[in-house]
Amino acid sequence: SRGLGDVYKRQEPFDEAKYKALMDGLDFQEIKKSELENEFTIGAEYYGKKYVESISVVKRQKKTIPLGQMWILATDGDHGSPDYQESGVLYLLSECVKEGYIEKAKCRYITEAKNRELKRSCLHPGDIVVTKTGVYFGKSAVIPESIPEANTIAHVGKITLKSQYNPYYVSTFLNCKYGYCQLRRRGIKATRPEIKLVEFPDIVIPEFSDRLYSAVEASVRKANTLLELASGTMELSAKLIIDSLAVGSSHAERVSKALVSFKNSFQLTGRLDAEYYQLKYKNYEAAVFGASNGYTFVKNEFVPVKKSCPRTLDNYNYVEIGDIDVGTGSAFANTVATEELPDNAKIMTQKGDLLVSTVRPNRGAVAILGNGDLLVSGAFTVLREDGDYPKEVLQVLLRTSMYRDWLLRFNVGTSYPVIKDEDVLNMPIPILGDDIKQDVVAKVNESASLRRQSKQLLEYAKQAVEMAIEQGEDIALAWLKSKVEQ
Repeated sequence: SRGLGDVYKRQEPFDEAKYKALMDGLDFQEIKKSELENEFTIGAEYYGKKYVESISVVKRQKKTIPLGQMWILATDGDHGSPDYQESGVLYLLSECVKEGYIEKAKCRYITEAKNRELKRSCLHPGDIVVTKTGVYFGKSAVIPESIPEANTIAHVGKITLKSQYNPYYVSTFLNCKYGYCQLRRRGIKATRPEIKLVEFPDIVIPEFSDRLYSAVEASVRKANTLLELASGTMELSAKLIIDSLAVGSSHAERVSKALVSFKNSFQLTGRLDAEYYQLKYKNYEAAVFGASNGYTFVKNEFVPVKKSCPRTLDNYNYVEIGDIDVGTGSAFANTVATEELPDNAKIMTQKGDLLVSTVRPNRGAVAILGNGDLLVSGAFTVLREDGDYPKEVLQVLLRTSMYRDWLLRFNVGTSYPVIKDEDVLNMPIPILGDDIKQDVVAKVNESASLRRQSKQLLEYAKQAVEMAIEQGEDIALAWLKSKVEQ
């Protein structure tokens, strides 16, 4: 037999070119011990190719600074379970924080006393908020002047910067690919992404001049102003409809009791829960049934889209309840591979279809107009025009506090409320005059246009930060100026 010496003699010398060619196709990094970022993190995913390359680009900038050196305070929100109120101090949930803005419509409220108790997590204009965990992970926004005081939940981090640093730039950087990549690599966990407060200080921020900071801030502020205008326009359209109906005071008041006979209650409806017989619902019915131009029913003007999806494509633009922006009335679609779609992905929609949330509705159903071919979950009732009733009018009508409250009458759950498709289809709706219908349609379209402009400005701000990192500040500034002034 041959000895080991004979084997070693036949080994070929190390071929560096061949080795590099083999490694180019793999997500593989060689990291020296001296190059480890800290002694606690040695996971392979943390040093994945996209993460290492991304942080390398940031660190090549002329000036960088760790986020921990920029702040006065970094903390997170309330770790308890506060009792929500109908009004009071705004309380941000993780789904309230979007990329570049706060969605007030999804916020809850807490008492002034609870807010004082949670002093450390109290939010003020200029504070940065970042979602730390879960499906909404890695989104950042600045608290605007329109929110003078608020508080937040534990899943949201709060950062108060020193006065010399611009919160709009820092927040936009965290939303851009170079910031999000740093958040995401620290958020690698076994089941869902989560970043802890102790991991925030090491995030590296590239520094530029005040010219770029001011340009980014102006773009984000303008985007937020447009969103406020869009929401205000939708509120005006709702007011037009409600003002045309004679809705009494019990629309806003909860009546403590109502007396109904067995014949007119359970024997007729099959419902024994007291909420179902609140007198306010009689008030709603009287307002619609007494409309000057008469009334009809949703099922007479719209057809429900059947819950079926052939799943013949490689990818779908998928929308869940959590992807709905309540305030702006838009949906954020996620591109999902067919094999990764959940079982509840059931309804294929078309542009102009009306999506009505009917599972776990947040203080009522929310109606939005679909903006393309979307696959949505079975948590929606999807309606398609089949008559003369404008879809924009029904959208506004179902978004009014009156109809959102009214639809909750039919929910068949407690902790997990559900509204059935037939309950939406059987809702009575007022027939409006042509002048009101035209005005409402115009306002809905105007609001949609303002939302598109706002979203584009936020995207421009992110792209400008990325461009400054990749191509230089002057090029980024010139590009952003050309886009904003279009």
